[in-house]
Amino acid sequence: MSLIPHDLGRQGEDAAASWLLCKGYRIIRRNYRYRRNEIDIIAMDDRTLCFVEVKTRATIDKGHPLEAVTPQKQKEIIRTARAFLCMEYHEEIDCRFDVVAIIAKGYEKGRLKEFDVEHITDAFWAE
Repeated sequence: MSLIPHDLGRQGEDAAASWLLCKGYRIIRRNYRYRRNEIDIIAMDDRTLCFVEVKTRATIDKGHPLEAVTPQKQKEIIRTARAFLCMEYHEEIDCRFDVVAIIAKGYEKGRLKEFDVEHITDAFWAE
């Protein structure tokens, strides 16, 4: 059984958040929206604030999930991160942009059960 893209994406974000928690990250916010853009996960890794984009794919037949984080998408994430920092986080802090790729390997009763995770820290930088 396959999932519709929205469900797959949501479950991929849940899997990424759980994976980050297991790695010692502290989740600050999920699905932070600014205007029409969104950051999937905002988390602390020790003393670094991480803005995490999650891309989930059922297969890699049409490309690896990391390929979907285009330069345009990076600009949108950076703009949204700046808005978050200005409006909601009023102290100086080290920041970085990460990408988590989730590739589905198995489903059970419509739920993502098996998957591969690839986490790229410092995947891109704000200029």
